[in-house]
Parts: sequence; C-alpha cells; structure tokens
Amino acid sequence: MGAVLSLHDLMAERRLWRGRPAEPSAPGREPTGHAALDAVLPGGGWPEGALTEVLIPADGIGELELLLPSLARISRAGRPVVWVQPPYLPYAPALARAGLDLRRIWVVEAGADQAAWALEQCLRSGACGAVLGWPAGLGDRQLRRLQVAAETGQCLGFLFRPLSAARNPSPAALRLQFEGEGLRVLKCRGAQPPATPLPWPARPLH
Repeated sequence: MGAVLSLHDLMAERRLWRGRPAEPSAPGREPTGHAALDAVLPGGGWPEGALTEVLIPADGIGELELLLPSLARISRAGRPVVWVQPPYLPYAPALARAGLDLRRIWVVEAGADQAAWALEQCLRSGACGAVLGWPAGLGDRQLRRLQVAAETGQCLGFLFRPLSAARNPSPAALRLQFEGEGLRVLKCRGAQPPATPLPWPARPLH
C-alpha cells in the first residue's frame, strides 16, 4: 500500500496537486463492474464528478466489494484512490487480490473533526481518481460542499454513512442502501429508482 499519511503532510510535500477548477461538463459514467447495478443506473455506472452515498447497517458487511471493480480499474490506470479516515486500515493483500495497484492507494488519517475538510480537499484537488470517506455527523451544508468539490475536481466520491442518514435529504447524485440480502437504490439522478432492491448477499472482504 502506498502509505498512511496526514493530509497536512501530503499538502506540505506537494504530493496532492490542488489543480484549477474544472469547466462544467456533462456528467460521465464509470461502470460499477456489477451488471445488475449498471442496468438500473443512468448511463450504466457511477455518476462521475459527483457523490455516491452508500448507507450501511454496520461496517464490514461487504460494502467494499461494491467498489472494488471500479477501484481496481482506476488504480491500474495510474490514478490515486484516497481513503479518508476509514474505520479500519485497509487490508492490502485482499485489495491486491482484487486487482488494485497498491502503489496508487493512499490512506489519510485526518481525525474525526477534520475528516469532512480532508474529504473536500481531496475531492476538489483534481488529482484523485476516487475518494472514499467515512465522515460522522455531516450536515446539509457540508454535504453540499462535498458535492461541489466532487464536481470541481471531476472525481468519484463515495461516502459510507449509517442507515439513519436515509431519513434526511442529500445532494448526492446516487444513494444506495444495504438491506438484508439486497441493495436498494434510494436515489439516482436522472432516473427513477427501481421499486425493489437488487439481490446482493452481504459478504465481508477477506
């Protein structure tokens, strides 16, 4: 794995380029790698330059498997994949088996009080292919800042949040919820979410 660094260290060493704001453009799509999910999403994949929320009942139910095909493709293309304040240190052997280039994986330990700021900086930088975050207690204003940052940096942003967050509206372009043996699409910008959840057995990443 690349390293475990603070965002301050990355900025100080000029290892994250802030870039310039991207010109507005039509959103693209990055295939998820899961045919059933791609089939119900507008354009057939993740909304690029936008946030995707993944709502989970607990950590480690297999939610990372949802992202692995895309993260493998992004990292093998030489684009950094940044994990901001993950609840556990990513298990490098499992990521390597899934096809990720560990040299492109960065873990930022920002502290709970700085996680939202760190996420915003990484999303906005223009240097990252994907940014994953586990922020706690995000308000509406913070979520909107993160969505704008993802648009500016043209980055795939993924937020892992508890199921209770589903009660509140969100500016995220896509919201997915794990429930039992299924994956429900709560919101997908540009299309009507399917009425029933997609079959999705919960499997931890070993």
